Amino acid sequence: MTNTRTTTARRGLCTEFPFVLPRGYVDESGEVHREGVMRLATARDEIAPQSDPRVRANPAYLTVLLLERTVVSLGSLHEVGGYVIENLFASDLAFLQDLYRRINQEGHSEAAVTCPECAHDFTVDVSGDAPGES
Repeated sequence: MTNTRTTTARRGLCTEFPFVLPRGYVDESGEVHREGVMRLATARDEIAPQSDPRVRANPAYLTVLLLERTVVSLGSLHEVGGYVIENLFASDLAFLQDLYRRINQEGHSEAAVTCPECAHDFTVDVSGDAPGES
């Protein structure tokens, strides 16, 4: 059996994106989970939630279902389900929504920025790959 991640990496297509949440999810025992991985969404990921009754009742719930399907890991949690996504701090939810948009619509997790001091243009990886920073 071929390892899909290894095969995909050799071909140069990045399908998983590590991230660090600005605040982190706090579980029932008080442990904070900040480091995670989001994968690219598939057509099924975008289509399946449309028929969910929670989305029909409240279209904003689509965000929860999309993130539940595409965030494949978060800290030491065994599963990243709807409960976890629903209980993220608002800043972490906004961060994941932006990351989802960047990797699925723009194809990357980088943003162009300009230094306010010297006006130098450069890019930063908004996935927050440096632990302890946002």
